[in-house]
Amino acid sequence: MAIHAPTSATAAPPARSARSVVRILIAASLMVKAVGFGWDFLGYYVADGTGHGTTAAGAALTAFGIGWCLGQASAGWLTDRLGQRTALVVLMTLSALACLALAVVTSLPALLAVSVCLGLTMEVHQPAVSAAINETIPTEAGRTRAQAWLYWAANVGIAVCAAAGGYFAHHHGYRILFVANALGCLAFAVVARRVLAPRPPSRDTQPVSYRQVLRDPSLRWITAVAVCSMICAWGLVSVIPLLMTDDGLPATAYGTAMAANTVAVLLLTPPLMRLLIGRGDTVRFPYVPVLATGAAILGLGITIAAFQHTAMGYAIAAVVLVPGEICYSVAIGAYISTAAPPAATGRYQAVVSGATALASLPPLGIALALDAGGRPLVAVLLAFSAALAVALCHPLARTLNNPSTHHPDTWSRP
Repeated sequence: MAIHAPTSATAAPPARSARSVVRILIAASLMVKAVGFGWDFLGYYVADGTGHGTTAAGAALTAFGIGWCLGQASAGWLTDRLGQRTALVVLMTLSALACLALAVVTSLPALLAVSVCLGLTMEVHQPAVSAAINETIPTEAGRTRAQAWLYWAANVGIAVCAAAGGYFAHHHGYRILFVANALGCLAFAVVARRVLAPRPPSRDTQPVSYRQVLRDPSLRWITAVAVCSMICAWGLVSVIPLLMTDDGLPATAYGTAMAANTVAVLLLTPPLMRLLIGRGDTVRFPYVPVLATGAAILGLGITIAAFQHTAMGYAIAAVVLVPGEICYSVAIGAYISTAAPPAATGRYQAVVSGATALASLPPLGIALALDAGGRPLVAVLLAFSAALAVALCHPLARTLNNPSTHHPDTWSRP
């Protein structure tokens, strides 16, 4: 598979320095996800913390989702135009302000406005960190490993946030969570300013627009695959709680499922990454089959969950999802590390990350499907999403096997 790997516009730092910078950024990403209470507990706060009820919480979550989609585009643009350091400092500072605002406002109109702002700042660090990885690490396999670890850090951080946030919200209220979230964002901004050198936009590279980026058919195909795959992956935090509620299981049962998923992520990520990526300078396996395999496993895991009725059954389904999550992370990381040009890495990552934002919206209809057709209908819908993701990998592979269709030189063509 012939793919044009990105080349850095500046001289690469020494290998040890590069590893240190990447490790610090990935650790900071894990930290900011682990304290992402403003994003994860928005619905609970609007419904219970301020007493506006579940309808208002649904409106706030919808506003959040809209902001999330728009925020990825902004983050990619800032990263490519201003550099990773400036983008991270600006965006994480805005994230902190949004979290502090959430700790202060109580009226529904203000909460809806803050929800949009929170969405705008959700995952805004990913495009900049991905661009820093691509610019810093010289080898294809090294970039892929780092990109995959970035996704791993996000998954672990989300699990930590859910567990710790529930405890502190119960004992100390929601506002302390939002202040902690703000402090974590500010800490990330400080880290970015310390470890990343300022990088003005390259004068040798013409600015790239989203219109040009989206002319790349490989990006369009992989985004479609990502949306369908992430609908299944998001089932862990959207579908499974609904099913557990339908079974009358307590919140501790969901905590058990999340704990099982987190332990499986920690145990399975290192060996599976060694298997899929290898230890050399090039990735061991083509990433499209890995992506298709990941989508299939995600579909299997969430379909198994649809027919469970016990805490143990849901925990097993949550563990089955993990190899799919890892395959997905490795494949997406390989795509970003090999197909995204230096002048547009932020935009490429923003588009793929935006797929996650889009995938967070369809599962809201699972409740309607559960009422209309029961668990068989839920299982059919989720299995169809996974099957569609696998099928879309075929045109993706065909596009990638024809480099002339996605090489950056073609952007200038009408």
